[in-house]
Amino acid sequence: MMFKFIGAIVSSFFISWILTPFIRNFFVTKGWIENPVEKQRKTQNATATTAVPRGGGIPVFFGIIFSSLLFLPLDKHLLFILLAAVFTLIVGIVDDIKDVSPKTRLATNILASLLVVSSGIGIAYISNPLGGIFDLSTIKINFDLFGPRSIWVISDLLAIFWIVWCMNSVGWAAGVEGQLPGFVGISAIFIGILGLRFATDTTQWPVIILSGAVAGSYFGFLPFNYPPQSIMPGYSGKSLAGFFLAVLSILSGAKLATLIFLLGIPMLDGIYVLIRRIINHRPIFISDGTHFHHQLLRLGWSRQKISIFYWSISLFLGVISLFLNSQQKLYVFLGLTLLFFGLVIQLSRHK
Repeated sequence: MMFKFIGAIVSSFFISWILTPFIRNFFVTKGWIENPVEKQRKTQNATATTAVPRGGGIPVFFGIIFSSLLFLPLDKHLLFILLAAVFTLIVGIVDDIKDVSPKTRLATNILASLLVVSSGIGIAYISNPLGGIFDLSTIKINFDLFGPRSIWVISDLLAIFWIVWCMNSVGWAAGVEGQLPGFVGISAIFIGILGLRFATDTTQWPVIILSGAVAGSYFGFLPFNYPPQSIMPGYSGKSLAGFFLAVLSILSGAKLATLIFLLGIPMLDGIYVLIRRIINHRPIFISDGTHFHHQLLRLGWSRQKISIFYWSISLFLGVISLFLNSQQKLYVFLGLTLLFFGLVIQLSRHK
């Protein structure tokens, strides 16, 4: 399984790395380029300093799907995951060419998560870091639709919420060049490594292979996105990143806490920004330049430094996740939470 894991990383890396320049040049030829000045005027958030195309989700997607189909059988679960990814990619491409409204984005996020859940993928339980589990499969609705069907109410609703949350919170942490593909690739690598610990369990094989495919694809895209970037992930690349990481965390045995731990800064940043927007009566899904990376930019950090900082935090949390039990991870994350919120509150007071 280790060989297949490495094979998925390498194959998806080269597919993404080879396709990215072609997609970039195609977008440039069509004139589908983001103007950073216009973006700043509309959203208070410029993700680029020079005019470059979006569309990074296209090469990333083909890298993932190539490696997945190369190393995994196309069963019902994988089919619906890939169908949801195709739908997410199409919406993302439309947004990368012509901006889609935040409400439409949210609605399509929900539809993509419904596709996944309809295949029988849900969160039946959540591990309690203090011991035991929380059983979410107790409330079930049985009905007949082309045969007997069941809906696990809490399990399925939580899965939908989790996928939608990850698609947005991960995407919000893409404010500077190179930031997103780096920490997404690192997080996916560690999900795969954690899965390898249980490689004798065949249910972990899709997690291991798919995590390798996700990691390789985003690493293959990274050289073109690192400052000075020539292409951005765009909404297609951002939403696919959150989608696949969310699905991986569910498939790996409802290890939602593990993904929260690996994505410590992006997750906490998403919570902070949501709370801030609600308190200030601002639209939840409209960027207002208050994310952590925006504050670091105002502090004088370079874009390269911010990207490397995000990668380093993900790498550090990934490494220690290999040696900590659930309870220890909880204590580390609580400490990170206090540190993060203390820091951002101080930074917000000294704009």
